[in-house]
Amino acid sequence: MHLDRSAGRTAGRLGAAVTACVALLSAVGCSTDAGTGVRVADDAPRTHDSTAAPAQTHGRTAHARPAPSTPEPAVLARATVNMSDGQTVGVGMPISVTFPQPVPLADRKAVEDWLRVRTSSGATGAWSWVKGHNLWDGQRVDFRPSTTYWAPGTEITLRLGSHGVRHFTIGRSLVATVDAETHQMTVVTGGRTQRIPVTTGAPGTDTWNGTMVVMDKQPKVLMDSRTVGLGDEYRGDYYWAVHLTTSGTYVHQNPRADTEAGHRNVTHGCVGLATDGTAKRFYDQVRIGDVVKVVGAKKDRVAAGNGYGDWNLTWKQWLAHSAAGATTTA
Repeated sequence: MHLDRSAGRTAGRLGAAVTACVALLSAVGCSTDAGTGVRVADDAPRTHDSTAAPAQTHGRTAHARPAPSTPEPAVLARATVNMSDGQTVGVGMPISVTFPQPVPLADRKAVEDWLRVRTSSGATGAWSWVKGHNLWDGQRVDFRPSTTYWAPGTEITLRLGSHGVRHFTIGRSLVATVDAETHQMTVVTGGRTQRIPVTTGAPGTDTWNGTMVVMDKQPKVLMDSRTVGLGDEYRGDYYWAVHLTTSGTYVHQNPRADTEAGHRNVTHGCVGLATDGTAKRFYDQVRIGDVVKVVGAKKDRVAAGNGYGDWNLTWKQWLAHSAAGATTTA
């Protein structure tokens, strides 16, 4: 594995260690092993939380919970969160909390009860235990709203019991839809629409289907096929790399896209953009938490824990892995 460290890191704080574009069914794209976030600060929590009127969600009533009556779980003292205090992220970014060891089933409701989420929009949402890529079951719990994505401009506060607080802001909306059959990416930003020719995974190394969220981005990544057992098939720098999955899917500049974008799928699973400035323009407008959806690829839908694939679960499926159920966040 090799990571070119000359380029530094961008916002996102996910600490991705990049390896290579791979031709494996279980890890398509530019292989990576992303971290889970940054240590929470020891800010003092508030002594009380506000309440809100019940909200209806898919036939069920969601209530803002009162202060927890159970003892605070000790595991919260070593929790990590995927966003830094004051960060502005895209509409697709879930709140993701990771623990150094699995949380037993019997303790998960108490953990959810002490993870307090408040939003300016008063959204209905829920925590759900997600099997993270390269993590054990019970090591990661994510929070997302019941509706599709956060509302732009939403202010979010996360309190990890008595051990920390984080404030986030949801920025403008950007949703990019990649159609592997038409070889086009449609980018909708604040009501403005762009169409960009792309090339996706070739037959046998197809790109994941489904909804992904930008984890981080780097201006240059060295990708080496030897690091994933593919011999000398490729080795070189790829520029303007937007990271989508822990297993290694990226949107990045690819010289082959200069002739193949809009016509054929030729990559090892990544989404390739031309070198004529197309890749850099997309890179420059994308922020952490923006949404990239892939349709028409001949591959399974990306798993919820492979990066931030949370939106690939229905609300009913999401609640099935929640110990405390839905809540309002006013």
